[in-house]
Amino acid sequence: MNWYSIGAILHYEISRARRTWLQSIAGPVISTVLYFVVFGAAMDFPLKGTAGISYGAFIVPGLTLLTVVTQSVSNAAFGIYMPRYSGAIYEVLSAPLLPAEIIVGYVGAATIKSVVLGLLIVLTARLIVPFEIANPFCALAILILTALSFSLLGFITGLCVDGWDRLQLVPSLIITPLTFLGGCFYSLSALPSGWQTLSFMNPLAYVVDLFRWSFYATSVFNPAIDFMLLIIFLMCCLGVVRLILRSGYRLQI
Repeated sequence: MNWYSIGAILHYEISRARRTWLQSIAGPVISTVLYFVVFGAAMDFPLKGTAGISYGAFIVPGLTLLTVVTQSVSNAAFGIYMPRYSGAIYEVLSAPLLPAEIIVGYVGAATIKSVVLGLLIVLTARLIVPFEIANPFCALAILILTALSFSLLGFITGLCVDGWDRLQLVPSLIITPLTFLGGCFYSLSALPSGWQTLSFMNPLAYVVDLFRWSFYATSVFNPAIDFMLLIIFLMCCLGVVRLILRSGYRLQI
């Protein structure tokens, strides 16, 4: 494993995030915290299906994952699409790098940025909404695995799209609607049976449910099944990325 080259990719991508911290860090944190301010103050009481948890605290895990998932996809997609667009991808491909090392560099940078963003959101929310995390180490592990999985999905998106206008297609038209319909703002157990059936077909509902379980030790599904599905999604994305890099599919515009 060429750790020097991996470190160079990580340094470049993270330095870009530092240069644009207003858009990449401050913007998502502020917009998410506004939800906590509004809902935490206006609806600070338990609702049906929230297991006695105040609504402001109930939405903390869901909103955190909503931001982490969308930012993971966007950061990874932009990170690999930009060198494809500018032609710098040829320097990466001509370097003595294995496909796995390219994945670690770009996906690792997107994962680090998304995890830091998620931690900042949780810490800031703690100042506004009172809550305790029942399993903090599990919550951190789930956050990292989720950021890694969707960074891989974003990497696939950045390799497959052929224009700037399509770069946000997956985050805006697929990921965000699925996350909103996956129990970020409500408990799936409080839905009518018909809507529950549709929600159970939403893969992101299981990720949100698992992350909420790590906070409050309560879940709609079996946490073990949630975790297994997250790992399966991670391995599928990893397999697709390795296949693309080995075949050289769409590594140039």
